[in-house]
Amino acid sequence: MNLSFFRGLPLKALLLPLAGFTSSVMQGPKPDPQVIAQFGLLDNSNLQSFIDDKGQRMVQVSDRPGNYGFTIVDSPVINAFATPDGHVYFTRGIMAHFNSEAQFAGVLGHELGHITARHGQSQQRRSTAAGIGLLLGSIVAPRVTQAVGGIAQQGLGVLFLKYGRDDEREADQLGVKYSTKIGYDASHMADFFQTLQRNEQQSGGSSVPTFLSSHPNSGDRYKTVKNLAAQARQQTGGTLAVNRDQYLRAIDGLAYGNDPRQGFVEGGAFYHPELKFQFPVPQGWKHQNSPDKFQMAEPNGKAMLVLMAGGGSSLEDAAQSLAKQMSLQGAQAQKTTINSFPAIAIQGDQPAQQGQQGGARVLAHLIQDGQTIYALVGLTSPSAYSTYATTFSRVAQGFQRLTDASKLNRQPERIRIKAAAGATSLAQALSAAGVPAARHEELAILNGMQRNDRLSPGQLYKVVAR
Repeated sequence: MNLSFFRGLPLKALLLPLAGFTSSVMQGPKPDPQVIAQFGLLDNSNLQSFIDDKGQRMVQVSDRPGNYGFTIVDSPVINAFATPDGHVYFTRGIMAHFNSEAQFAGVLGHELGHITARHGQSQQRRSTAAGIGLLLGSIVAPRVTQAVGGIAQQGLGVLFLKYGRDDEREADQLGVKYSTKIGYDASHMADFFQTLQRNEQQSGGSSVPTFLSSHPNSGDRYKTVKNLAAQARQQTGGTLAVNRDQYLRAIDGLAYGNDPRQGFVEGGAFYHPELKFQFPVPQGWKHQNSPDKFQMAEPNGKAMLVLMAGGGSSLEDAAQSLAKQMSLQGAQAQKTTINSFPAIAIQGDQPAQQGQQGGARVLAHLIQDGQTIYALVGLTSPSAYSTYATTFSRVAQGFQRLTDASKLNRQPERIRIKAAAGATSLAQALSAAGVPAARHEELAILNGMQRNDRLSPGQLYKVVAR
């Protein structure tokens, strides 16, 4: 594949171009390419059909029927979000933590409620970028967020808009209303809020946005939703579905947590089993992986390195394209070889944007592996360049073919659905399934239960295993 035709596609797409787009019939508008570049598209036709079906049914009973889309993205982060253009996104991380169709439907209704009540449009007028792009919130040259990241932070800011309490209250009301209208017991949405809260507490918080951090919670939210659901159930008069077992069987085999096939850090190095390369990660540096780039940041924000797909049909084209994209001044390029890979090293200065102090000095390496060209871009201030140039070069010189079978064959953990052999506690069932005691609380949260909760014979529950 010639990457000049696919400039800007995520690293994952180099191997699986447009994966998932043809695996199911998409209803409504297609997802935003920027969102897919940031998170990746989940290649699971059954779950995609599930969210399409429930979403379109819910649209028909909503207060503002329209041409809305529903997509599951391939991210372990527990989140769901709606964009002002009428698209609802669920991560596979949140799909893994639902324990019934009713929980899923409640959150789906909540997100659709943000759209039908036009919360995103009004909030977008009050707030711009949410700052979820690069790890460094304030790099020496803010232009990097676009020139290197390839995605404007302002474009992605709408994904994690901070809604006010009134908007959240209205979205909860609409979530109860819409999920009840399509036949689900909305009280389970409140139960799911508790699962999310426990997860947040166990993880100690995270810099990565999650459902609760992007949807402010209030102390009486659980009780309010329970009361709203009880009123809706009374008005309906019929039996409302929960569909716990059906949902659990639907997510059997779903990847859980970070997927090492998309790249992982271990022992001071980044490994990519699918693309078959590795390189060192500077000791102590923060790092973040996404489908379209891998970012490393010096802890104090003084320097950063970004690996991404390079544009151009040749190394020379890629170097010229990068220099132009980053507006490099005084750029100097030199051909070299890195562990048998043809490469070009390019150094130059990126001027400061208007109204900002200083600029960035760049040392980038364009590395060619067959028809694929990677750009490993290092940035720091001109005054700190002598300090970090050696680090930039060492990382680039460490780029090499991945041959370790234990890394090449690394597989993600997956959700496995088990049936209790007899009357037992969840903790006992987890132990019998080979789950170590240190992970019992994590798995209890995943199941929406307490460790000492009782399982009846044949009751389904989740474990995770490779």
